[in-house]
Amino acid sequence: MSKQSYIPTVVEWVKRKGYEQIRANMEGFEAPIAYERQNDDERFIPDVTAKQLFEQSYFEIILKGDSPDKIVSKLRLLSMLVSQKGGRLFLMTPPGNLNFAKELVTKYSINGEIVKIA
Repeated sequence: MSKQSYIPTVVEWVKRKGYEQIRANMEGFEAPIAYERQNDDERFIPDVTAKQLFEQSYFEIILKGDSPDKIVSKLRLLSMLVSQKGGRLFLMTPPGNLNFAKELVTKYSINGEIVKIA
């Protein structure tokens, strides 16, 4: 399945956890703010963002079929943002992707919480 097909599941999870001001990279929602890396102008758009108690959190869907280099670059950026601004980074993993997410977190020292989604 594609990343886009999991975004509604992530949005529902975010709502259940009490987050507000939800932005999602899908139709029917305001798009999350895009971030651009200065050294090569590559743009990164989080899958879902939301606030809870004035802290901005990011929710990124991790699929093992995606390019690890691009995923790691995006996760490092989001991890840096949460460390500067408060909030949390959640790595949302569909079935069959949990070990891949754990490897990324361990190998690249990503500061994020892994959450299994259906």
